[in-house]
Amino acid sequence: MFPVKMRIQSIIATAIIVISGSISAQQWPAEPPAEAPSDWGPVSANFEEIPYPYPVHFLELKRFGEDILMAYMDVPPSGRSNGQTVFWQHGMNFYSEAYTPTITKLSQEGFRVLAVDRIGYGKSSKPVIAYNFNFVAANMKALLDELEIEEVAIVGHSMGGMVVSRFAMLYPDITTHVVMVNQIGLTDIRQGTPWRDPYAADLGAPSYQRILQGHRRYFPQQWPPAHLEFIRRQYGQTMSGEWPRLARVKQLQFGMLYNDPVVYDWQHITSKALVLAGEEDGLAPNFPALARHVASELQNSAILLYPGIGHAPHIEIPDQFHADLIRFLRSDPNEPASKWR
Repeated sequence: MFPVKMRIQSIIATAIIVISGSISAQQWPAEPPAEAPSDWGPVSANFEEIPYPYPVHFLELKRFGEDILMAYMDVPPSGRSNGQTVFWQHGMNFYSEAYTPTITKLSQEGFRVLAVDRIGYGKSSKPVIAYNFNFVAANMKALLDELEIEEVAIVGHSMGGMVVSRFAMLYPDITTHVVMVNQIGLTDIRQGTPWRDPYAADLGAPSYQRILQGHRRYFPQQWPPAHLEFIRRQYGQTMSGEWPRLARVKQLQFGMLYNDPVVYDWQHITSKALVLAGEEDGLAPNFPALARHVASELQNSAILLYPGIGHAPHIEIPDQFHADLIRFLRSDPNEPASKWR
């Protein structure tokens, strides 16, 4: 087992909890501006100035010979406890705070919620290391061990779906439920795609328009105004004096999609699984067919696709998404997934 010790730090901040995070939608225009607002400034590498809705703790890890910190929120049930713990994994362009409404809803419904900023994201350390999904899963397990949690349901959105796929394969004995929300990495892109050296890649900062275009792909119907805050943060980091290191970290994280596919993990996952997704996900061609393939590979799975919804159902249809997610998480882990509804 990797050497691990716990260091707890609390960062208490006031948060306004709304549909897309911590910023009121009324503060943003209905449509994003064509250019970045002139008053947008740099955003720090570790989000020191970004308030999180719950106390932030740090787990000390020794990885690749480096001392690194993994930030996480450990949110207790605000309603009557149901005895279940949910481990939430964020997407590639995000971090735990971006899922505040879902974390809060799960807490209200009696779940204890762990929500981490993976290494390289949010308030966690940003080391230049060989990122891979085994590394991420081991960090999850280290946190569960330190908190003495013996059983967990895991939910991952986007790249987080790849994370929970690997975790469920490696740690079936402690995984009761696994939910993959609009998972990416649905094919092995090494087939027909040559390897590229991540250290030879262009480290130039993406433009505001390029970042905006990437986020636009998440929402096929209506743009959620408050989502502009996440673009501000991502763009702000390109103005940080630490951008060259952040850019290298992002290149290495992106390389996980190529170097460490999870498509061969699904057939080995025995935990009760749900593929939950917006059908109009613009991040993958023919997404519905690919999502159904994932479900067919899993040993005990169900699938629920939302017509007309894109990559972020937790933002586009939060009430329906949360109702379905909670219903599945409350279902008996020993019953077939086909009976969850």
